[in-house]
Amino acid sequence: MQHQILSHKEIQYKINRIAYQIYEANVDEKEIIIAGIEGGGLNFAKKIVKVLQEITTAEIKICKVSMDKKNPLQSGVTTAIKEEDYANKSVVLVDDVLNSGTTLIYGVHHFLRVPLKQLKTAVLVNRNHKKYPVKADYKGISLSTSLHEQIQVDFKTNNDRVYLL
Repeated sequence: MQHQILSHKEIQYKINRIAYQIYEANVDEKEIIIAGIEGGGLNFAKKIVKVLQEITTAEIKICKVSMDKKNPLQSGVTTAIKEEDYANKSVVLVDDVLNSGTTLIYGVHHFLRVPLKQLKTAVLVNRNHKKYPVKADYKGISLSTSLHEQIQVDFKTNNDRVYLL
């Protein structure tokens, strides 16, 4: 049985709010890297980028972050842009759901291999079941859920939804 947690309109509001928070934290930057974790994170990142491009004159670059989410240590983390292209820049690592923190912590670890101006994290849904000391700097909603419950994020044209399963 699924319960809708966020409607399309509510998600759009959260995307706008997060984009403005990112802009405010980077108001003097000429370039901002938005790094979306492949899957829902990348879809969420693209939506944030679209808003950022409307509200700032800074160059906004999207970067796809790839890893095996079940075994990121073995698969490693790769990015669609080279390390030198995000070195000494402001980077925001984006995922759709922060659950155990595994995906986000390995993504953070990857970006810490090069000097950055700053590294922040953004998620649409923040859950409180973390195995690692990672937090979301920008979050759409925080939910206290049981371990057996799941969050499903559906990004569809004009019909985005978040469900609790």
